[in-house]
Amino acid sequence: MSKKSRSKLWFLVHSWLALPIWFFVLIVCVTGTLAVVSQEIVWLANPQTRASAPSDDAPRLGYDQILTAIRQAEPQLLVDRISRPDESHFALEVGVNHPDGRSSTIYVNPYTGKIQGTAPDFDFSAFTRALHGWWLVPFTNGYSWGWYLVSILGLPMLASLVTGLVVYKRFWKGFLRPTLRLRHGARIFWGDFHRLSGIWSIWFIAVISITGTWFLIQALLADNHISISSEPIIPAMTRESVPLSADGAPPPRVGLDRAIELAQQRIPGLEASSLFLPGNAYSHLSIRGRGWYPLMLQSATLNPYSGEVAALRLLSDRTSLEFVTESMRPLHTGDFGGLWIKLIWFFFGLLLSMMVLSGLLIWTKRTALATANALKREDKKTRARAQPVISREPSEVNP
Repeated sequence: MSKKSRSKLWFLVHSWLALPIWFFVLIVCVTGTLAVVSQEIVWLANPQTRASAPSDDAPRLGYDQILTAIRQAEPQLLVDRISRPDESHFALEVGVNHPDGRSSTIYVNPYTGKIQGTAPDFDFSAFTRALHGWWLVPFTNGYSWGWYLVSILGLPMLASLVTGLVVYKRFWKGFLRPTLRLRHGARIFWGDFHRLSGIWSIWFIAVISITGTWFLIQALLADNHISISSEPIIPAMTRESVPLSADGAPPPRVGLDRAIELAQQRIPGLEASSLFLPGNAYSHLSIRGRGWYPLMLQSATLNPYSGEVAALRLLSDRTSLEFVTESMRPLHTGDFGGLWIKLIWFFFGLLLSMMVLSGLLIWTKRTALATANALKREDKKTRARAQPVISREPSEVNP
């Protein structure tokens, strides 16, 4: 096979990979792009989610102060979780249990401790992520088929990236001499846009396709009851480790701020973002947060009465495989470095969506037209073969 024929074959493979699935890919890309900034959209639409400071120099309250403010405002609520979002303009999200057994999440102002409202069970952020991640298909027995339908797209996306680079010879020149012709018609414009956006999005497409493929592997492992986690199971505290009071009152517990200090002594650089309070007298207090590596959480499990650290989950405790796989989700969502990282992921997600759209337009204008011309030529050949041949007698032939 000649070099020119091989190039045409690669281009054919690239085109046919795009044909049956890219309409679906376009919807997944658009919903994924929205999901990246869905929390910010909720912040714009719902004032209850905002961390509004009473003054420019107002300090943020400590966790003990937050807990005290909640108990004073709603003494019947039992707090079981406090989460501080990575972005400082968001209110705290506090998980609470009600006397009637209901559980909910409330928004608490981190500067005043005021309860600003109750989070809905299914808001716009949850909707876009569920629509993008598993097309709202319920998880009835393991991972839903919607999860598989979306995550399997990582394979053709990765294949399309490879074949696209093979088709586009010396693609690296696009970094030095970018071409985007605006006055040569829609077909040329969209062709230039598709190539140019693809070149500048190589890293992003690779990240999204590889992490998307991992989600497929993750579902397969989970549904086949195969675990690669090395995280140990922490047993509940023994009866002897729970102090008793003479009057039967609940024994005093270590303050949340003090518990964070104890955890930071064992995990230097820990930024505590989530606290899970004990659910009963024999449960531990768990503190989680990021350190120097923003893609992975570290945690400390403490005795809530003495502050003694019962267990740690550090970066060094992960295996090499866990270090890679636990980094996949934040790399896919862009939710690991605050607003600026989200905006970068949103921009390239939008660029990827436009690239998929431009690819569809290019295919429609070129491949569909070529297919129609091929059908016309085949129809002409069929008619020519079907036309009867009239033979003449010898006497009718001129001498």
